[in-house]
Amino acid sequence: MHITSDQRLDDEVRERAFTFGDIPGFLWTPASASASAPVPLILLGHPTLGLTRMYPRLAARARHSAAQGFATATIELPGCGDRPRWPAMEQTRAELRRTLQAGEPVGDELIDALVLPLVDKAVPEWQATLDTLLARPEIGGPVGYSGGVISIGVRLASVDPRIKAAGLFAGSYVPRAIFEEARQITIPLHVLLQWDDEGNDRQAALDLFDAFGSKEKTLEANMGGHTGVPQFAGESAARFFTRHLN
Repeated sequence: MHITSDQRLDDEVRERAFTFGDIPGFLWTPASASASAPVPLILLGHPTLGLTRMYPRLAARARHSAAQGFATATIELPGCGDRPRWPAMEQTRAELRRTLQAGEPVGDELIDALVLPLVDKAVPEWQATLDTLLARPEIGGPVGYSGGVISIGVRLASVDPRIKAAGLFAGSYVPRAIFEEARQITIPLHVLLQWDDEGNDRQAALDLFDAFGSKEKTLEANMGGHTGVPQFAGESAARFFTRHLN
């Protein structure tokens, strides 16, 4: 991991931009983090909008997590931001836009083509980054995953035993194969659902929640659209990670 910048966001949060191979990312740590006092880590997922566009929201989440004593980190998703274009994925996204504009249903074949290749590429990158982050003396365990494309979170939680708790955001298309992977997950889960999210298949989100094999799982559903997440939803997610990662 190559550090490309190192700065303080304020007296309490240190931000380091890095590259892992050709993958850009950020690591945020509370000022208290040190080799003698390593802190737990939360991986911050995000949608396919690119790190530059998502940075303000990610930095705000990082600040909030640092105040709770957590380090946080994120990486750019394949084919997004400044990473090389992914022609097959761009073609699939164009097909999705045409389907939505025509008012046609989004079928399983299109959902599979849109989501599964992204999951297949992104999850090994998250795992490799996690290997490097956990080797840093100021970062210990346990590890949580928060937000982002929900299918990436499901896959990561199902294949990597280092993930001890996950906070997932409903609101993206979910392939049927991911439902089967969800049944294998047993870690504590906190799932956030915006009830009136215009781009979310509410019933699919509820079905996915039912599929999770975890004995401890919480669904928090709030009124409002995709960008209308209330402040108290973030506070309840923070309490969830405090319970399970400290």
